[in-house]
Amino acid sequence: MPTLKELAKRPERLTPGHRLCAGCGAPIAVRLILAAADKPVVAANATGCLEVSTTIFPYTAWNIPWIHSAFENAAATIAGVESMYRARRRRGEIEEEIYFVAFGGDGGTYDIGLQALSGALERGHRFLYVCYNNEAYMNTGIQRSSATPLGAWTTTSPVGRVLPGKTQWRKNLTEIVAAHGIPYVAQSVASNWRDLVTKAEKAFHTDGPSFINVLASCNRGWRHEPSETLKIMQLAVDCCIWPLYEVENGVYRLTYKPKEKKPVEEWLRTQGRFRHLLAPGNRHLVEAFQRYVDEEWERLLKKCGEA
Repeated sequence: MPTLKELAKRPERLTPGHRLCAGCGAPIAVRLILAAADKPVVAANATGCLEVSTTIFPYTAWNIPWIHSAFENAAATIAGVESMYRARRRRGEIEEEIYFVAFGGDGGTYDIGLQALSGALERGHRFLYVCYNNEAYMNTGIQRSSATPLGAWTTTSPVGRVLPGKTQWRKNLTEIVAAHGIPYVAQSVASNWRDLVTKAEKAFHTDGPSFINVLASCNRGWRHEPSETLKIMQLAVDCCIWPLYEVENGVYRLTYKPKEKKPVEEWLRTQGRFRHLLAPGNRHLVEAFQRYVDEEWERLLKKCGEA
């Protein structure tokens, strides 16, 4: 694990001057992950906030070879590039070691890109897939995805007399990826630089597919002040809504355990998308949210040998 001073001396692979929103969690996550790479990196990027806002023609914020893929096939794209690289290394045409990474939002990973991701994992390509999870299709207008939590307001899960926000809990994509039996899977957050960099470094050094699911707040969709981004992401961890753990060769390990497990209501209160849940008539949804988080947390503790 490099020290903070060592990381600061590494080249910026995602440069300033992009047009992502102030307070966006995605560029924080991307900069930390790319800083963890000690060798050259090639990236593929699914259509989404990160891609659109970092490559407004004729400018780019990427200081590495970078490929824009469609919404659904970033994993397939990077798998093809990695296959070409391995073939050329066997022929002696390339000598240096290169890392390969794909970035996709939750819409392009949990939903639209799941088939391409699953196929690339099953085939065993050596690459890292990063989901920057802002819990909705933020780039196209804040529509719900299968990563959106229970009760959240989005433009396709509106709040009113008929619906109290999204009526389903989110898909557990990290566990779905772990079920593929790949060497390294992790869940992290953009607010904990040490946890994220350590996991990214492990992922880049993994001989085979690796995956990191990173919670990355969108203040436009979550409805909070840009200055609150890091605080709100860390609160999701301390409420055990977004646990930090890794699965290395099938072995689960908790990488952060809150000293005091906070109630989910503390996190819900920080965001306008959950404001309606705090009304007296929706108290049962907050209780359901808490029960689900508690059950998932206990299940994870058992898997990690912490219970």
